[in-house]
Amino acid sequence: MTEKGEMKEITTYNDGEIESVPVGPLGLVPLKGMEGLCDEINGYLVNWRHERESDHKDSILFAGYQKDSFIIEADCPRFGSGEAKGIIRSSVRGDDLYFLVDVTNYSILYSVGGVQNHYSPDDHFQDLKRIIAAAGGRAKRMTVIMPFLYEGRQERREERESLDCAQMLKELTDMGVTNIITFDAHDPRVQNAIPLYGFETVSPTYQYIKALLNNVDDLDIDSKNMMIISPDENGMPRAIYFANVLGLDMGMFYQRRDYSRVVNGHNPVVAHEFLGTSVEGKDVIIVDDMISSGETMVGVAKELKRMKARRVFGCATFGLFTGGLKVFDKAYEQGVIDKVFTTNLIYQLPELFTKEWYVSVDMGKYLALLIDNLNHDYSISSLLNPTDRINKRVSEYKKKREQAKH
Repeated sequence: MTEKGEMKEITTYNDGEIESVPVGPLGLVPLKGMEGLCDEINGYLVNWRHERESDHKDSILFAGYQKDSFIIEADCPRFGSGEAKGIIRSSVRGDDLYFLVDVTNYSILYSVGGVQNHYSPDDHFQDLKRIIAAAGGRAKRMTVIMPFLYEGRQERREERESLDCAQMLKELTDMGVTNIITFDAHDPRVQNAIPLYGFETVSPTYQYIKALLNNVDDLDIDSKNMMIISPDENGMPRAIYFANVLGLDMGMFYQRRDYSRVVNGHNPVVAHEFLGTSVEGKDVIIVDDMISSGETMVGVAKELKRMKARRVFGCATFGLFTGGLKVFDKAYEQGVIDKVFTTNLIYQLPELFTKEWYVSVDMGKYLALLIDNLNHDYSISSLLNPTDRINKRVSEYKKKREQAKH
């Protein structure tokens, strides 16, 4: 409190005192496959809270505020039949819990009748429910951080078919989850399934731009020399924000598909048609939510190069690479794509880190900031809208470029 008895300005960044009482003791619960990212998040939180100064740290309201680790051990051991159970290995009564799950991590194996099976998204989701159930309703609040939204691509009904994503959200909230944080949801309107609960879909635009500027030192960030590209109509809002915050023009491709047949679960793309101004001589950034087979991004990149674009950079939140890496190896060798940026929010093939064309966008600090703010029940609006931070970063880059020219 100040001398006049007024509350000081509240902040949960590592730049001053904290006057907002935590919702409860913080607990991070990583599911299988999220241990590495959770360790990074935990490292930031431990350091910030040890360095942070507050007059109330000794208060009972701040009990457990400083720890050597906020990670709570949990496991889902399996029987020989493949059945499993969830176990939490410490008390969580009264805690503010954050469950971290990567439903795309297929590198994890389990045995059924002596046969090794890869984890599917369904397996990860069932494990999440098992661990939530193991908490037994004792936690004060439960938040699920699910970067790749489970069944997010099946978010609406077009005929007699299931609404898997909406059903998943309903199941989690029925189990006591009050907040769900995801990244670049395929269709954010799926949150209408749980209108009375917290649902945030976050875009890592700032982290993309930061990684791009750190890895490419000769960009001229203006509308004469750069352009943002959306590979399809669904990605328009993402590309529009990206273009507006950088002061660039944008273009869009729409996909002509063959609706007479289905290949790998979708109608194959016949051609990419472009809408926008000339890309000739410009560096272009393709912005998408995910790279699955790579067909869309490489197809769009080839078309852009045919239209005489200078360099092509690809940014996608989720690098699934379900078709392997050879398609990008070939595109890089042919000069079609210069760099591909994806986040570490989901499982990354170890081979990716050996590729000259690949850049991993680290999201650990950003997630730590989100969790820190939420634990204090503090607004995350400034984190969800990073315009000021982007402008500052771009301004510093341009200034450095000008100094280098002279």
